[in-house]
Amino acid sequence: MPYNVQLIETLSIIMVMTSVAAVEFRNLNRAAQAYRLQALLIAGLICAFAVGNPALYVWAVVAVITKAVLTPHFIFRYISKAQEDEVPAILGFGPSVVIASGLLFAFYKLTHTYVYLLAPTPEAALGVFRTNLAISLTVFVLGLYAILSRRDAIKTVIGLCLLENAVHLSLVSLAPSLRETALIGVATEVVVTVYLLLYVISGIREKFGTTDTFELANLHW
Repeated sequence: MPYNVQLIETLSIIMVMTSVAAVEFRNLNRAAQAYRLQALLIAGLICAFAVGNPALYVWAVVAVITKAVLTPHFIFRYISKAQEDEVPAILGFGPSVVIASGLLFAFYKLTHTYVYLLAPTPEAALGVFRTNLAISLTVFVLGLYAILSRRDAIKTVIGLCLLENAVHLSLVSLAPSLRETALIGVATEVVVTVYLLLYVISGIREKFGTTDTFELANLHW
């Protein structure tokens, strides 16, 4: 089944850009907006692959509701009750951008070159699928970088959301023609997890007056 390769690759590349923005924007509202845009990109990518599997349209609708509506709503509601700027990160903006860019290019090149080791299937070696798998691992690494390098708990949540988006991109890239792909995608939405995490973070902020994960490690109930 022919796919719109140019559309898919364009949406995937913009996904990387939104990942960097979500990680590096120090204003939490802007970071959350970048995540919301990425959520819409994921839905668009799923629709692009739905040409060969109409069941994916259901997943796309669920993705819009959970990723682009509910999850950002929870994040924005939390931010409105706290500070808009994140707790100062471990690294300054400049060094962090350099590291994030290095991770981006290194993991994209590594995955694109050795995709057969990560996904030893004939389909994974094809152009658009190969590119998407490389981008999915790149987004995953950027999400992991956000979790490890940021002190603000809300950035940890955003990093988790990036990890999930990366997993979903790899899933739809590896098996776009299987009906089970849509079912797995819907079943692995983490909107409830995000809500619970934000609920806990809100309680911690009210009790201790901070969401700095480094300071919280030194506190005792």
